[in-house]
Amino acid sequence: MTIKLTPEEAQDINIIRREMARELGHKPKEVRIIKKSVDARGRQISILLNVEENVPLKYENEFSYHDVADARQVIIVGSGPAGLFCALRLIEHGIKPVIIERGREVLGRKQDIALLNRNESLNAESNYCFGQGGAGTFSDGKLYTRSKKRGNNRRIFEIFHAHGAQDEILYETHNHIGTDRLPEVIRNICDTITSHGGEIHYETQMTDLIVKNNCAIGIICNDGAEFRGEAVVLASGHSARDIYEMLNRNNIALEAKGFAIGVRAEHPQHLINDIQYHRQHSKYLPSASYSLVTQVEGRGVYSFCMCPGGFIVPSATEPEQIVVNGMSSSQRNSPFANSGIVVEIHPEDLPEEFQQYGAMAGLKFQESIEHLAYVNNGGGLQTAPAQRITDFVKGKVSFDLPKSSYLPGLVSSPLHFWLPQMIGKRLQQGFRDFDRKMHGYLTSEAVIVGVESRSSSPVRIPRNPETLSHIEIERLYPAGEGSGYAGGITSSAIDGERIADAIRQVLS
Repeated sequence: MTIKLTPEEAQDINIIRREMARELGHKPKEVRIIKKSVDARGRQISILLNVEENVPLKYENEFSYHDVADARQVIIVGSGPAGLFCALRLIEHGIKPVIIERGREVLGRKQDIALLNRNESLNAESNYCFGQGGAGTFSDGKLYTRSKKRGNNRRIFEIFHAHGAQDEILYETHNHIGTDRLPEVIRNICDTITSHGGEIHYETQMTDLIVKNNCAIGIICNDGAEFRGEAVVLASGHSARDIYEMLNRNNIALEAKGFAIGVRAEHPQHLINDIQYHRQHSKYLPSASYSLVTQVEGRGVYSFCMCPGGFIVPSATEPEQIVVNGMSSSQRNSPFANSGIVVEIHPEDLPEEFQQYGAMAGLKFQESIEHLAYVNNGGGLQTAPAQRITDFVKGKVSFDLPKSSYLPGLVSSPLHFWLPQMIGKRLQQGFRDFDRKMHGYLTSEAVIVGVESRSSSPVRIPRNPETLSHIEIERLYPAGEGSGYAGGITSSAIDGERIADAIRQVLS
């Protein structure tokens, strides 16, 4: 049944029981929340709860793991959600996963990220993108996805929950785990893999592919070590540019695909709350979020990875780059709200100077924008170029900047001047359009920070739609976001499971 309560009432289990009793005719002893959402459409904001009586927590999906220490093995490159969920599914199928991860484990990675946040050093192999769990480990673990066609989202949520994620991910509409909790969940998943006979090799970087009789049988790593198996899964993420370079160098088919580049827009959270909650203030309401999209000159301009109560982080993976991303803790209690605001880019949109790179053109353009942001960052290691959003729209220099969550620091920079016009002009109009949809969005209290350049990969590693293996090389399985087949944690995890199922079919 669905009951409608005020935000304050929804915190009181006795009131929930009372409202259920009106429907049931008796007071329930046990209450389980099946779904929870905020209804802000009317004058009075409500919480909608789908609740059931005397229903114990029970998973809708089954998953059981076998001892695979002596089983046939498959090599997985990358320990992000695609790689980890592929590994878990392989174990269910009685196949041994051997994960190759270029970065460090969580504890060592935390140390490197702390140095990065203090603007002291950048470890190219251990940062917000590389390391145990991939880029998702230190994101806020957004699990919400608009796509319902890729596979069983609920199964992914349940596996996360079984490894330590909070109950709320099973029923909240816009569910997330939180950057404070996700690292421990990732460690638990890795423990499940290794305790059942799988292997994970950290600080080990793939440098080449071993192919025999047009079949992938293993990889070569930076220390000269070779790992061989029945198949190779490429789940290396969208920032492992060296993987694309290696494939391109070996004349292995790649495709250019559409992607997006823009900025991070950061507002005071109270301002977003005022807009979204019609100035109704309640400590019981969650930090408000938003989703915005418009069309400018034939290309989409849209919000991406919106982080209510969050903070902006440095996500570069190489020297002389500035890349920013956003995340938040499980409580979403930062005084700031941020979101990527990006412009859709098609391969044919790229300047002529990049077209010579063929399938790699978008990647080269992406790199050039990240370096351009570095050139305009005031000379710091990871200080980021920024501008008040109103100044950006008007084409004016910001003489000062508002407070920000970005720890390495901001420097005033004329993004309207140095961003390519096909991005900058569309962003300017996009912000005007957004202000018409969310009056007050365009404010001098908000800042934009450059650049948000890795919302998706500009390269796809093409695969056979039936077998899911590479279109040219058998038993080479491109997987997840970095291969161009997913966008976010949940869809990447589902894709990893699909790859494992495809491998099982081949090996059975």
